[in-house]
Amino acid sequence: MGRSAPRSRNVSRTGASHKGVTHLMHYGGDYNPEQWDESVWQEDVRLMREAGVTMVRVGVFAWAKIQPEEGVFEWEWLDRVVDLLHSNGIQVSMATATATPPPWATTKYPEMLPKDADGSTFWHGSRQAYAPSSPVYRRLARELLTALAERYAHHPAVGMWVANNEYGCHLNYDYSDNAAVAFRLWLQKKYGSLEALNAAWGTMFWSQRYTAWDEIVPMRKAPYSLNPGGLLDFKRFTSDTLLELFIMERDIVKAAGATQPVTTNLMGFFPPADYWKWAPHLDLVTDDNYADPNDPETFRGSAFTRDLMRSLKKDVPWMLLEQAPNDVNWRPTNAPKAPRQMKALSIQAVARGADGINFFQWRQSRRGSERFHSGMVPHAGTNTRTWREITDLGATLRALPDLGSTASGARVAIAFDWEARWALDAPDHPGEIDYGSLIPRWHAALHRQQILVDLVHPAEDVSAYDLVIAPHLYLLGDEAAANLTAFVKRGGHLLVAAFSDVVDADDAFREGGFQVALREVLGVTAEEFGALVPPVTAAAGTSAGDTTGSVVAAGGPGENHANVELAGETVRGEFFAEQLQILDPSVETVARFSSGRLTGEPALTSKTTGSGRAHYLATIPDDDGMRAITAWAASEAGVDPVLEVPSEMIEVSRRGDVTTIINFDTRAHTVSVGGTLLDSGEAITGATLEPFGYVMLKETR
Repeated sequence: MGRSAPRSRNVSRTGASHKGVTHLMHYGGDYNPEQWDESVWQEDVRLMREAGVTMVRVGVFAWAKIQPEEGVFEWEWLDRVVDLLHSNGIQVSMATATATPPPWATTKYPEMLPKDADGSTFWHGSRQAYAPSSPVYRRLARELLTALAERYAHHPAVGMWVANNEYGCHLNYDYSDNAAVAFRLWLQKKYGSLEALNAAWGTMFWSQRYTAWDEIVPMRKAPYSLNPGGLLDFKRFTSDTLLELFIMERDIVKAAGATQPVTTNLMGFFPPADYWKWAPHLDLVTDDNYADPNDPETFRGSAFTRDLMRSLKKDVPWMLLEQAPNDVNWRPTNAPKAPRQMKALSIQAVARGADGINFFQWRQSRRGSERFHSGMVPHAGTNTRTWREITDLGATLRALPDLGSTASGARVAIAFDWEARWALDAPDHPGEIDYGSLIPRWHAALHRQQILVDLVHPAEDVSAYDLVIAPHLYLLGDEAAANLTAFVKRGGHLLVAAFSDVVDADDAFREGGFQVALREVLGVTAEEFGALVPPVTAAAGTSAGDTTGSVVAAGGPGENHANVELAGETVRGEFFAEQLQILDPSVETVARFSSGRLTGEPALTSKTTGSGRAHYLATIPDDDGMRAITAWAASEAGVDPVLEVPSEMIEVSRRGDVTTIINFDTRAHTVSVGGTLLDSGEAITGATLEPFGYVMLKETR
């Protein structure tokens, strides 16, 4: 097994240390010993050592076990668990146990329960049955965590803390009276006066003007469409409220003297939480991601999510906190992972910046809702493919050297904004588009071409990139618009796609029509959005880390696409075919619509401003079209694929000076690539990759 000299205990960089041994790559999963008789615990740690486990998360749903009633704590069992793990060289990722209050709490304090938009109560009996803004919940959580942190902050086994669990996962929005009180306070802090709020929301429309703060309620069920400004602010409030809970827990842990990193498990491009705003408050980023074996291209969604996690805190390793060892239990059909697929997806995470690979969960539960969800130790025991793959992955991770930098070397960035997503999710637009599925599709178009990509907020520094793609950035604030404009003037290439720069940060139209904030660099405006009948696609399941989405099936008459001719290739445009007005004579028409009501009209334009160039695409391409458009834009910006490969099912990524090539195809492929193998130092000029096989190289060419 790999050994190295002792290094820092900061797990965001190097991992756990035990008796002089440092684990460069964390490996483990959720450990729930409270579900098992204590006689099983010794067998657990023996198997953990056999599998190469270095860290387990303990106590995530143990509130009822730790605190059987208010004011009473039972620590002896948890002390024994933590000491047992420590004596076996296994580090503890201490969960704060606040994710689900026990029945005694919600029975004694029913006012802490959340409600839906109809006013129906969410009761205990499942998980996450609490209103995030409830003062009672917060008091009970503070009392629990204060006692927990004071007891374990200095325990040598504890290497990190994980607050709560998947904030907002099952209860995206709470509409209770707790939320009403907190929402009003949030609005008062933001606007300062009712006059400012009324102006921002445009409440003179439909006689919605508020004359007292207590007239404002969460965006509950109403006879018809709700105020879009109010909807947007309620989603901002919800994200901020969940973040407020995390900060509360983080500060309690730090106040107890803990020096370990504090984090919480994110869930990819999760709709209700703006992770751009969350990231600065996390000591390290962790993510839960569940690829769907039924989808042969599920690795593309995983690639998007891993790039997002890396991009949230650039140059800081992140950790995959949850994935399934094999099948899950919550999809309509829960297919098993193919042989070696789990390892390939795990190596994909490492290659894209992860310094830890973990699973839900260690031992498969015999009872409860997730008893069919696979575990590292399955019901069938250790004479199984799952266990053999678990131990094989542990050995592989332990042998890895310190990979250091997480930098991808990407010269292309995709700019997206959670607030634009929230605004687009509201009703009453010219057409319905699913921003949550479109952004991963743009990423996938580049991924298929082996073009490396970072994800960015449109207002962050993008000077390191040659090309920034800003698709469907419907809501665009002034700061973000100024940032993208400056990027073009300094020499960058910007590709903006349809239904972008339509409204300001209040979801209101600017004076002068559309594309006002970026008009200096685009030189065009949309006179009409030209909504098309949306394509019919199969519905996709949603889950933590599931980046796929679905477009609502639509039928009836009307145009459902508009072709665009680009460099001899026909690009199918969908959702919108915008009627563009060219405002600046220097604008070049690169491509025109070749079908539909706008035949012959500009579909793709370009304009030079300063030393850079901005392009505007007046439609939303299908997947092949996105590939063609991004290939054209990358070529215009002088960006080439990182490596030529024989199949789009092969993925190439870079982490610092390490290049990883993974074959996600069911067929073997040979790749021509020069470099030295990371594990052996052997020089190679090519590699044959079996299905779900991979190679990690240094000094590639």
